[in-house]
Amino acid sequence: MTNIRVRFAPSPTGFLHIGGARTTLFNWLFARHHKGTFVLRIEDTDEVRSTHDSVDAILDSLSWLGLDWDEGPAPGSFDGSGWKEKGPHSPYFQMKRLEFYNKYKDQLLSEGKAYRCYCTKEELDAMRRQAQLEKRPPRYDGRCRTLTDAQRKANEAAGRAASIRFRMPDDGATVVPDLIRGDVSFENKLLQDFVIVKTGGGPTYNFACVVDDHIMEMSHVIRGDEHLPNTPSQIQLYRALGWEHPQFAHLSMILGPDGAKLSKRHGATSVLEYKTQGFLPETMRNYLALLGWSTTDSQQLFEAKELVDRFDLEGCQKNPATFDPVKLLWMNGTYIRKMTPQQLSDAAAPFLKEAGLDAVAPDALSKAVSLEIEKTKLLSEVPKLVDFFFKDAVYDPKAVDKVLKGPVPMQVLQKLGDALKDFSPFTEKPLEERIRKFCADENLKPGQVFHPIRVAVSGRTEGPTLFLMLELLGRDKVIERFELARKQFATAA
Repeated sequence: MTNIRVRFAPSPTGFLHIGGARTTLFNWLFARHHKGTFVLRIEDTDEVRSTHDSVDAILDSLSWLGLDWDEGPAPGSFDGSGWKEKGPHSPYFQMKRLEFYNKYKDQLLSEGKAYRCYCTKEELDAMRRQAQLEKRPPRYDGRCRTLTDAQRKANEAAGRAASIRFRMPDDGATVVPDLIRGDVSFENKLLQDFVIVKTGGGPTYNFACVVDDHIMEMSHVIRGDEHLPNTPSQIQLYRALGWEHPQFAHLSMILGPDGAKLSKRHGATSVLEYKTQGFLPETMRNYLALLGWSTTDSQQLFEAKELVDRFDLEGCQKNPATFDPVKLLWMNGTYIRKMTPQQLSDAAAPFLKEAGLDAVAPDALSKAVSLEIEKTKLLSEVPKLVDFFFKDAVYDPKAVDKVLKGPVPMQVLQKLGDALKDFSPFTEKPLEERIRKFCADENLKPGQVFHPIRVAVSGRTEGPTLFLMLELLGRDKVIERFELARKQFATAA
């Protein structure tokens, strides 16, 4: 395919959620696979709910995911009045493109393909109620289609504001050729004359996206299946304006683990929440790609370039995809285990800073992190796993009750502390040999010695390999914590 142009066109009324992120990713992969152009357009026609903060949150989310765009607003460029934009079709905010919508609205009106509708909200609500009572589809009945000039003037004299409706065909069917679902047919009699311009003069979604997709030369429109019912109306608009419509591909719905549509009750749905929880952008890209798409060999893990190389619309599925938080967490741990200790430390830097560990020497931090990579599933877990190396140990009361109560643990810490004061070299293998000899000399099982050591130096019952942990802590700190634990918990013994 040549001259591939696709877009993601969010409404800036909130954060970028999982569904929107998946749609963005599929468009981005499609564009990159075919060496095409990926456009970011902001559909801010909902003037009441659209906000600058939402635009920034969307740009930040896409930037974090590593989904760069070729045309559209630049992230972090808002200067109080607007964003810097790049691309030949600027502006990429719909409310700055009203001249285009007005031009084609006037064309449709002049050709009799659209008309002014003076129905009030109350009248439209009454139409819907009547249709429900008669068990008909709740559609507009077209009563303003044939108003005379006198009737229009009377409505305007009465102060009635007019919207503009597009005149849909009364019979036949509109077929949507979908690259994922095949041909999907809609009976025109079940559709309605839809509003293309609101009473306030702003365009509606169905109208603005058709005009913009044509002007911006979109070759494909890849979006969620919730937009499929809009597509026959949009195809009719393309025909009325004499334009060829792009190719459509509607992605499957995303469900939660319980089979219901994915929502807040299934956990975080905002992309930035996953960043805050400690997920890697590489993980999110990989996992989102598997929501409604697969390769013939059902590959699960992809390198970034490999994902671009292998993506195609033929692998997209019609059936709903299931969002599985357990699988996502597993995948994040898998990606973390591929990292070097330094890479993990760098990736976890925001969490380490929040925990007050940002001043730790990088080499020491990497050594501590290296001991826990195999256990780490989230970047946010890193500080808690390694903080006791660099801060005073915080003792878990349950660990103390389980391990340090009674005379034996206190005696172990005292005698072993004496034995290790001048021990050298204070490294993993010699330490293990010396401590196992201590167990034999004192006629104690390893667990009676190892567990008190661990809790005394770390404050917890779980952690890194014991003897490597002692090596990294160093002799002085280990002896100091033995003494601290004895003083603090001897009375409890």
